[in-house]
Amino acid sequence: MRKRTVAVVGATGIAGQQFLVALAGHPWFEVTALAASARSAGRPYGEAIRDASGARRWWCSEEPAADLLGLPLEDAARLDPGRVDLVFAAVESDAARELEPLYARAVPVVSTAAAFRYEPDVPIALPGVNLAAHLPLLEQQQRRRGWKGFVLPLPNCTTVGLAISLKPLLDGFGLERVLMTSMQGLSGAGRSPGVIALDIVDNLIPYIPKEEEKVAAETAKILGRLGEGGIAPLPVPVGATCTRTAVLEGHTVSVTVVTSRPCDPSAAADALRGFRPDYAGLDLPSAPARAIIVHDDPFRPQPRLDRDAEGGMATSVGRLRAEPALERGLKYVALSHNTRMGAAKGAVLAAEYLCRTGKI
Repeated sequence: MRKRTVAVVGATGIAGQQFLVALAGHPWFEVTALAASARSAGRPYGEAIRDASGARRWWCSEEPAADLLGLPLEDAARLDPGRVDLVFAAVESDAARELEPLYARAVPVVSTAAAFRYEPDVPIALPGVNLAAHLPLLEQQQRRRGWKGFVLPLPNCTTVGLAISLKPLLDGFGLERVLMTSMQGLSGAGRSPGVIALDIVDNLIPYIPKEEEKVAAETAKILGRLGEGGIAPLPVPVGATCTRTAVLEGHTVSVTVVTSRPCDPSAAADALRGFRPDYAGLDLPSAPARAIIVHDDPFRPQPRLDRDAEGGMATSVGRLRAEPALERGLKYVALSHNTRMGAAKGAVLAAEYLCRTGKI
């Protein structure tokens, strides 16, 4: 397979830096363009991520690839998408609303932004769960908008572990109701003032603006069915409570479901362990050997022990047990890595699927 040239837009931010780490040494993709806001443009990337004091504003634990430091940083609004085969976009939603259509007129755009997630002709890409089922909608998007490319967003990072863990239960037993409470890692907030500071030390923040609505809407869309008129959301109520806790990375969710058919914890564990993701057998470079890992130890999963499983691309599930307060009730704890599977590396996996299936 020939290498595709890619641009990373929003390259100086945390999400953009995560893309650069995920793409370092990638066998299928070569980063040939970097873009950010106009105020950062015009300098080599290595200079653009240093502040006036000389401090390097690089937030990933892995070092940036040396060959990227000399690449010139371009103004995202002036980037010529025709120079590359694919754009990875890692910008805030307001900017994405303006920029992503400019790029999609020429090439595919895989995005971490929420700007287009809720449009009727835009699938929400969750590798392993709905790519095979929902990507045909991209052709409708191209026809309706007159684009040569398309916009394909990933879900909110909190939705990822929930939707992946629900998929085998939905397929095997049906779902009638879902309730979840998240305990989300700090990195999901970026560098928001007051979050990575004294607010979070010895504390838990019980509210994340707009997060609960995103989880409910996106889970229903991801697990919905594609028909002639678009994606019909899964008609199952999803109630969410989203909180922020003093964990660096990893989003933990406590989930209670009511299944349509009886499902004891043992049967649920078998379904989760037997889950076959839609990228199975495609030999994608970023794909985990196991999409879901089920723990028998009641003290697992834990962020510090389990978030990096399969390179941060697996969802870990534990504490499977019956919920006696509900008929056909089942509850469990799931953990996913919010900045790997839930962001840049998940987007790279989605792009690999697009390449393998001829969409790029």
